[in-house]
Amino acid sequence: MKHIALYRAWRPQSFQDMVGQQHIIQTLQNAIREQRVSHAYLFSGPRGTGKTTAAKVLAKAVNCERGPATEPCNECESCRRITSGAVMDVQEIDAASNRGVEEIRDLREKVKYAPTEVRQKVYIIDEVHMLTTEAFNALLKTLEEPPPHVMFILATTEPHKLPATIISRCQRFDFRRVSLEEQTQRLRQIAQEEGMEADHEALQYIARLSDGGMRDALSILDQIASFTGGHVSYEQVLSMTGGIASEQFGKLAGAIQKGDAGFVLQMVEDFMQEGKSADKCMENLLYYFRDLLMIQMIPNVDKLTDRVLHPEEYKEIAASFSKQQLFHMIDTLNHYQSEMKYASQPQTLFEVALLKLCGPSQGIPAGHEQLQVQHQATVPADSTEVNQLKRQVAALEKKLEKLIQSGSVPTGASSGGARSSHSAPAPRVSSAAKIPANMEQFLAHKSSPEFVAVQRQWGQVLLGVKEEKVTVHAWFMDGDPVSVLENAVLVAFKNNIHRETSEKPANKQVIESVLHEKLGKPYHLITMMQRDWMAALEGAGTQQKEELKLEHEHENKDPNAKPWIDEALQIFGEDLVIIKD
Repeated sequence: MKHIALYRAWRPQSFQDMVGQQHIIQTLQNAIREQRVSHAYLFSGPRGTGKTTAAKVLAKAVNCERGPATEPCNECESCRRITSGAVMDVQEIDAASNRGVEEIRDLREKVKYAPTEVRQKVYIIDEVHMLTTEAFNALLKTLEEPPPHVMFILATTEPHKLPATIISRCQRFDFRRVSLEEQTQRLRQIAQEEGMEADHEALQYIARLSDGGMRDALSILDQIASFTGGHVSYEQVLSMTGGIASEQFGKLAGAIQKGDAGFVLQMVEDFMQEGKSADKCMENLLYYFRDLLMIQMIPNVDKLTDRVLHPEEYKEIAASFSKQQLFHMIDTLNHYQSEMKYASQPQTLFEVALLKLCGPSQGIPAGHEQLQVQHQATVPADSTEVNQLKRQVAALEKKLEKLIQSGSVPTGASSGGARSSHSAPAPRVSSAAKIPANMEQFLAHKSSPEFVAVQRQWGQVLLGVKEEKVTVHAWFMDGDPVSVLENAVLVAFKNNIHRETSEKPANKQVIESVLHEKLGKPYHLITMMQRDWMAALEGAGTQQKEELKLEHEHENKDPNAKPWIDEALQIFGEDLVIIKD
């Protein structure tokens, strides 16, 4: 595609050509100058910020025939061949498509041999977070004891997915998003040298759209320049990227402020007729109200606004909304934007969200709703209603007292009476709801060989969960396995919050995948509270004792015994009971 050509033509070939990463460049140049280059680097940061480019420039700098030099000459044979990718000793590996342990083992074998074409072997592993756990383990050994002629440069957009053992063996550099001014200046320079006419507002808007990625900015510029024949205007950028002008957002905000639902729906229809998508409009509108909030709360906010190019012109619009209204609008739009991802008719949701913003609540002054609620809470209820409630409570208390006296209700159920020694405590509903349905079977298998095997490997399970996701491990380690039944592992937790968090679908999926990996077969995770498990164990023991006692009594039972006589003696005493044939 043609828009890739501009990026390739203007891709930095030396450190001085790179934009926005001066602190990293200076550190690398000092290391080369002092001959203190590390054997492993980790370049992390958002996409399009120059991670892979910096890696290739560093590979040229350490292998330049006129160096090692702080800047590659880009004229010697080594520099030119590394730029074209013709040097076998400098390899760029895509970890997304070479993520297995076999590929890394093959790399380990090649690392042993000395370079044949240049001074130092350089392996650039892009998107390194895509490697499997086994591949990371294989790479770790090489990073621990690397040959002196090898340099590894790992690049990733998600450094949090890398094992700590890998990160600790690399010098880490975090690439930042390129600032708006640096991007705009660079785009202007490229446009001038390419003979393109570009408005300042157009270049500034392209820089805002790229979200700090220079590569994305160049791709957008080339695409628009190809379509417009070399002239790039603000309107053309809006048309090509599906954006909406700030003026149109201003009209939309004004209609929402007035509650003019008809005008709002007509504007939405116009957006759709212009070929704009509902989800893109929702995203841009969210940015717009966010910018209004920034304009209202922060002075000199020019550099913090995303879709409003001239914030000073929109101070009046921002002032027409209260902070509470803007927060409410942003929350509402954000909610419907989340719902829009799964909707078959996103335009309808967009219209519903705007109609909700046009509702009566938008006309209520800031804080009025909260004051109204507080006022309702402090106003005393009608005295007649209070007296009626008191009479009903008194009548219920009398009924309860009569039932207790008649024996219909055990005294233990009364809050005022003494608890009977034979009355059982009321079951805890919340606790019972957490007890598995097949609890008896779990109790029967609490010492099974399969459970013993799982218990022996539980340390490996916890370690696997920690490697997969540290936050899940922090909650899950509160639980202990107590039984295994077929394909289910029962884990008892001391803390209810830890149990509930571990039960969340995303966390549970992580745990069950580790159980499958470490235990060799798929297991379902079932949880309960530890106190309920202990109570179930005690209940099972008591029940077993009662059964043995009854069985023993039955075996030793006198066939001529009359149990009703024993019961009468127990109730009334021997002095009051006379036995007659």
